[in-house]
Amino acid sequence: MNDAPRLLVLWCPDWPVVAAGAATGTPPLVPAAVFSANRVVACSAAARRGGVGRGMRRRDAQSRCPGLVVRQHDPDRDARVFGPVAAAVEQHAVGVEVVRPGIIAVPVGGAAAYFGGEEALAERLLDEVSANAGVECQVGIADGLFAATLAARRAAFVVPGGSAEFLAPLPVGELDQPGEERGELVGLLGRLGLRTLGAFAAVAERDVAGRFGWDAILAHRLARGLSQRPPLRRALPPELEVVEEFETPLERIDEAAFIAKTLGERFFSGLARHGMACMRLAIVAVTESGEERVRVWRCAEPLTARATADRVRWQCEGWLIAAPGDRPNSGIIRLRLVPEELVGGEALQLQLGAMGRDADAAERAGRAMVRIQGLLGPEAVLTPLLDGGRTPADRARLIPWGDPRATLTANAPWPGRLPAPSPSTTPRRSIQAAVRDSGGRIVGCTSRGELTEPPATVVVGDESALPVISWAGPWLYRPAPQVGNPTGVARVQVVVADAAADRDRALILAVTLGQTPQWIVEGIYD
Repeated sequence: MNDAPRLLVLWCPDWPVVAAGAATGTPPLVPAAVFSANRVVACSAAARRGGVGRGMRRRDAQSRCPGLVVRQHDPDRDARVFGPVAAAVEQHAVGVEVVRPGIIAVPVGGAAAYFGGEEALAERLLDEVSANAGVECQVGIADGLFAATLAARRAAFVVPGGSAEFLAPLPVGELDQPGEERGELVGLLGRLGLRTLGAFAAVAERDVAGRFGWDAILAHRLARGLSQRPPLRRALPPELEVVEEFETPLERIDEAAFIAKTLGERFFSGLARHGMACMRLAIVAVTESGEERVRVWRCAEPLTARATADRVRWQCEGWLIAAPGDRPNSGIIRLRLVPEELVGGEALQLQLGAMGRDADAAERAGRAMVRIQGLLGPEAVLTPLLDGGRTPADRARLIPWGDPRATLTANAPWPGRLPAPSPSTTPRRSIQAAVRDSGGRIVGCTSRGELTEPPATVVVGDESALPVISWAGPWLYRPAPQVGNPTGVARVQVVVADAAADRDRALILAVTLGQTPQWIVEGIYD
């Protein structure tokens, strides 16, 4: 059953570039790009025609388009310039939600009925934004925010219940939306042959849960046309709202930035104490003259304390420096943060102690750890740290609590390193194995990194032989000559059919190079 609400999404293409141009007076037809950490965040259509693309390095972009205008990424500027666009939409629709600067979501039901249909509503909003904000935009309608956003990029109206069919032929790369950091997952799905959203959606959810992480499960729901997370079916405690009143009206941006940080931490801490996280936040401001301003922010990921503070700061700044017709007549005397959509707190992958300053959780956790170390010794409390290495066992390093969590060799090239994903279990002791070809001969690996024969069966320890379904590799590594390992090792990923357990098993096997190959099990996938 589809739990995704029907939404209209208004999308302003290349918004970071548009906002930078509006702030600096750059002509819209000039090739321009916005950079963060020397990589392209967004670029104009003229820049794309010159060969510039998102994620490209600055020197590569400038070499392909010598006349490229370079601007630095500024989320505050993007949010500030986007204020008039959101205000124009709010004049004709209720429940307007700012997903991020450049994208607005509007519930379709009531507004479409008032204006005489979804197409009439879309035309009205396009005209209003163009006339009052001077911005070109596109509109799409579908069930769910993800499908509606992709529909807006294609100016498409998807029929009710048709989001899954609309998404099916689209490339799986659409899952890597700005700010969601799914590039690694998208690359892995492509290597597995799942190149469209429909192909990914066809995989059983339990298989996705067993093979990938939490983020992949959420992405799988999106590919199926569902909401990213099921709604939270529980009554909301009234104390989750955060209210701050000011004796002196709030009129300056620097004051708003300070207040936003404090409110963000209080809001996040209150949700964390109840095991919840916020996906949709309403910011309500009351001015000294009695005006009330409301803006709703919808988020692709649950809000952290910092993300909450950013949205409060952006919104206050947008109200305080708006054009005379849109600016409040007096300063803000009350701010209220209202969580309008919540999910379980497990949606936030928090580190120990990351519960907000007001809760003092980090300090309490630290005191408890130090107390245990005082009783049992420094080595009694260890925390894991991912570092460099060729095997999953090598990458996991345990360090005493309180020691600097600095990686030592994470950025080394590591020739022969295994590709992602890593196996879930690494044996503490080596498990002997035997890999044979279809004729029963032991399979070896040449010095050039090629198996002598395709593997047909695998024997793990004292178990019976299991047939090989598929395999990948080998990944070859030749260390400096040393006693006991003069030539190097190669690693192979294999999937075997375990008839006794009625399931398939995936293993990482390592073999020594040479005339008498010896195989061991280095990792096991769940």
